[in-house]
Amino acid sequence: MFASVLIANRGEIACRIARTARRMGLRTIAVYSDADAGAPHVRECDEAYFIGPAPARESYLDGGKLLAVAKESGAACLHPGYGFLSENADFAEACAQAGVVFVGPPPSAIRAMGLKDRAKALMSEAGVPVVPGYHGDQQDDTFLKRKAYELGYPVLIKAIAGGGGKGMRLVERHADFDAAIAGARREAASAFGDDRVLIEKYVTAPRHIEIQIFADKRGNAIHLYERDCSLQRRHQKVIEEAPAPGMTDDLRARMGAAAVAAAKAVGYAGAGTVEFIADGAGGLKRDGFWFMEMNTRLQVEHPVTEAITGFDLVEWQFRIAAGERLPVTNQNEIPLRGHAVEARLYAEDPERDFLPSTGKLVALSFPDGDGLRVDSGVEQGGEISQYYDPMIAKVIAHADTREAALDRLGDALDRTIVAGPRTNLAFLSALCRSPDFRAGQFDTGYIARHRGELGLDASGIDAPAAALGAAHLIAGAQANGANPDAPVSPWDISDGFQLSGVRATALPILVNGDPAQAMLDVSTRPWRITVEDAEPDPAAMLIEIPNAVYVLRSGRQTHVALADFETLDADHAAGDGTVRAPMHGKLLAVLVAPGETVAKGHRLAIVEAMKMEHALVAPRDGVVTEIVAVVGAQIAEGARIMAIGEQT
Repeated sequence: MFASVLIANRGEIACRIARTARRMGLRTIAVYSDADAGAPHVRECDEAYFIGPAPARESYLDGGKLLAVAKESGAACLHPGYGFLSENADFAEACAQAGVVFVGPPPSAIRAMGLKDRAKALMSEAGVPVVPGYHGDQQDDTFLKRKAYELGYPVLIKAIAGGGGKGMRLVERHADFDAAIAGARREAASAFGDDRVLIEKYVTAPRHIEIQIFADKRGNAIHLYERDCSLQRRHQKVIEEAPAPGMTDDLRARMGAAAVAAAKAVGYAGAGTVEFIADGAGGLKRDGFWFMEMNTRLQVEHPVTEAITGFDLVEWQFRIAAGERLPVTNQNEIPLRGHAVEARLYAEDPERDFLPSTGKLVALSFPDGDGLRVDSGVEQGGEISQYYDPMIAKVIAHADTREAALDRLGDALDRTIVAGPRTNLAFLSALCRSPDFRAGQFDTGYIARHRGELGLDASGIDAPAAALGAAHLIAGAQANGANPDAPVSPWDISDGFQLSGVRATALPILVNGDPAQAMLDVSTRPWRITVEDAEPDPAAMLIEIPNAVYVLRSGRQTHVALADFETLDADHAAGDGTVRAPMHGKLLAVLVAPGETVAKGHRLAIVEAMKMEHALVAPRDGVVTEIVAVVGAQIAEGARIMAIGEQT
């Protein structure tokens, strides 16, 4: 076994690898960027080395810097985790040349499966069913558009390189193809340095089912059953579970055999995941699944497989990389115990189309208990940066049955506390309790079809939470603002004095940065305070910060601050025509010019954050009067980009 490991990653996966490595007696070596100097994964390792600025291309994606650290530290092996360089064949080869073992498959297997078009051709030759589509080398947009038409809409445009939903677009109409492929290419180039794409027929009721495989360097290969990853938003996984609901023994055996055949076809060794699209219309079918892609690394959702099998998959990775045999080589000896569900807690705003959120984690705590596991790489007081994936934690629940596992997960999410950046906590809790999902009636379009039920179409503020925050701040202001030397005048005291009428007044507040009013009825003792006629919810949690408060209620976060009339006037002066950045990121493109007439919903600009593109649209009909931001510049959340004036 190895004496030491360089963990060439960050966040929760770096912490996860370090945990197993320490248990196995390996010296652990971390790397960190400017943004991660104080991160948990740095403290949890025996040694840590600085590798550069926050942008990943200047730190975690710089193979030369990582190998320099490996040499300086004397690392015997390098574990890439997932993302970054985990599926980079050139880097795996460079590790071998530098005399450090790459904990992953051989470079030849990474190359074979790294490009989706070639992987599908290879799988077809190996007898693994593949989704109909065009997987060839021709990249002319006009040619691909014709192929899409021949396949019949809807189709998927998918980046040839990479994964994680980046560089992917669903196209339902021929007229939308040009814009979709342009966006897919830009996103793929940014995330993977490769803008090539393929075209596939879109299965209308798809289930995303993947098989965890393992192979050693002696020709042994097995699978560790399946995971269902069908609950997705923007082609990215939200909740994963094992085993898949509705899976039969026969179908599991067929999919498992196909996955093992895929691994053997490329001479695989180590951990890998073979992803399939299954036709979920009317239930899973014996012949209704097709190869989608293979991820030549450990997956984010591997904990649910660990829960149902009892195996430590990172330990298996280390042992196979060291040349050992698979711990289990007989497929029939692999246990399948109970059911496990994993929820990905992200810093994002579900009510704003899952826009990433950044900032300081003012509060963060997780529950513990039987059947619960939390994998996280951040902590209270830390920052969610614009430079990396906004995952806060993975919350995993295991129980004897699926129903019990979902109950346990929902309860754990209800007991999770997080404040600062917006999160998807309330959304995840709603998913766990969604009746059709619990009944096993779902596919990859489930979230889009149940937006209202899941709170994605919520409009307005959480008034009971806002009222509680306002009441707390007003009480504090009263306690701290008393001046015994002030003149005794009804105009100076803060008891709501007025000459006639109901003794009530309106106090300006800011709720999630937007102007609102708290109504004070001072004819009662204590004062009655309402927001939008709602009284404070005493069951909500208050978290104080300077000059404001966070209110946590049913997994939803509300930021409340007192405001003055100058602040409100400034906000109102901006008007509805101001277009601001919805998150920290890079302004990729401005699609309009000053003087141009636009309609409400017209695409104005494109912002990139966390390697995903986000289109900004016109808030109303009007004319572009001013463009402030510069293409290529980093912009802060709330930064003014342009203004839309009224038509004359």
